[in-house]
Amino acid sequence: MFKNLSIVIFILALSVSCQYANKNQHEGHSHEHDSDQKHDYSGIVHYEQEAHLTNVKQLTFGGDNAEAYFSFNNEMIVFQSNNPGWSLECDQIFYTRLDSANMGEEIPQMISTGLGRTTCSYFMPGDTTILFASTHMGDGSCPHVPDPREDGKYVWPIYADYNIFVSDLKGKIIDTLTNRQGYDAEATVSPRGDKIVFTSDRTGDLELFVMDIDGSNVKQITSGLGYDGGAFFSPDGSKLVFRASRPTTTEEQNDYKELLKQGLVTPTNMEIFVCDADGSNLVQVTNLGKANWAPYFHPSGEKIVFSSNHHSDRGFQFNIFMINLDGTGLKQITFDKTFDAFPMFSFDGKKLIFSSNRNNGGTRDTNLFIADWVE
Repeated sequence: MFKNLSIVIFILALSVSCQYANKNQHEGHSHEHDSDQKHDYSGIVHYEQEAHLTNVKQLTFGGDNAEAYFSFNNEMIVFQSNNPGWSLECDQIFYTRLDSANMGEEIPQMISTGLGRTTCSYFMPGDTTILFASTHMGDGSCPHVPDPREDGKYVWPIYADYNIFVSDLKGKIIDTLTNRQGYDAEATVSPRGDKIVFTSDRTGDLELFVMDIDGSNVKQITSGLGYDGGAFFSPDGSKLVFRASRPTTTEEQNDYKELLKQGLVTPTNMEIFVCDADGSNLVQVTNLGKANWAPYFHPSGEKIVFSSNHHSDRGFQFNIFMINLDGTGLKQITFDKTFDAFPMFSFDGKKLIFSSNRNNGGTRDTNLFIADWVE
């Protein structure tokens, strides 16, 4: 059911939101990009049903671009891209100022090393350094992508070479926050500027952990069997929202454990959860079925935006939805027929940035879009 673009791009969040790695290698999803190819970008960038969005602007034009997050001063974004026109073989981290971004003509500043695969970048307090995860301390090549399985299950790898680094705005790594053999990735920063939340397999399962901004004082936050990841703090830093799988039957639990031993996870059944920043008061917000992921808090702290394919008969179509913390008031926000995901609000609540397959010139490119938010 998921051997198509939607689940491939879904991996982008899972890098494998935070929310992506290996997306281009999945069977049925070959970009066949030509860096000299000229695409027709005269299509739809804004659907009339998208009442909460106005002044929608496309920022990138080629490859897969995702997990774009604002700087604390709302003037810059950091994101990951595999744009072949930028001579990339797998995802690397870039940043740009919004007032001068011209990514259709110019390559923005690369923050990562250009080696290995990267994911989940985020500005650090002060907006002069950037947090991201990378496999570059492995052998430096793009990591191997698992072959399609005979049983038809879609899986993505948990690369044991992922660690979390801090770079300056010129791409010089100035700190290594984790340094172990095992998966440490999907890190984001509290608006308070004091804590980092990330996903790790250090306890034998994929759980959420928090650490101080300098990488010290690591504490486990979640403990339920299943993948916990793509976490973000609420605007006041008091809560966390994240996506999680929760295998319930004995067969599901055994399958999950066996795949995890192989460094693999199936990402097709996930729901949205919220807890306090210390892990207490855990609540499941959605119970929609299929893949619900890439959550982010609304500026009020009382709602969540997230991506889901629960409304799609075949699982193809991912759109952005909004829901209250108590699970009520579900509302569709975006309406592309293929893929909308990775929503993030600017810290002043005025803008929303997201990734979409809209206006990609008939290709499978996933680009960044920014819009003014209308309540």
